[in-house]
Amino acid sequence: MKTLLTTICLAVLAVMLYVTVSASLQQDVLTATQRLWPDPWFRATLADAYCGFLFFWLWVAWREQSVAKGVLWFILIATLGNIAMASFLLLQLRAWHPREGVAGLLLGPRRQPEPDDKEENNRP
Repeated sequence: MKTLLTTICLAVLAVMLYVTVSASLQQDVLTATQRLWPDPWFRATLADAYCGFLFFWLWVAWREQSVAKGVLWFILIATLGNIAMASFLLLQLRAWHPREGVAGLLLGPRRQPEPDDKEENNRP
């Protein structure tokens, strides 16, 4: 599972870096926005992407438990989008041990130990 998730994140990161650099070499983002803004589908797609970024960031901020990290990740996600999101997941996957289950990945430090974990931790 860890290998699959890491591969997906790396693929997303590679695709997003490629399309972002390619687009940037042709036109800067501000000029493109001025030209595309009148198109209602551009605005709808942009709003959809940023709503998705907001939902992802809410999970990141809750999981991180640090205001400073939450603010930093908000700025990164708002400016870099899926590049930042894939990077965040890659960082979490690096520290995640599959024996912790998916809950360990999703909850991170907020994960509550299972009853069996508590017993093992209390043994001398």
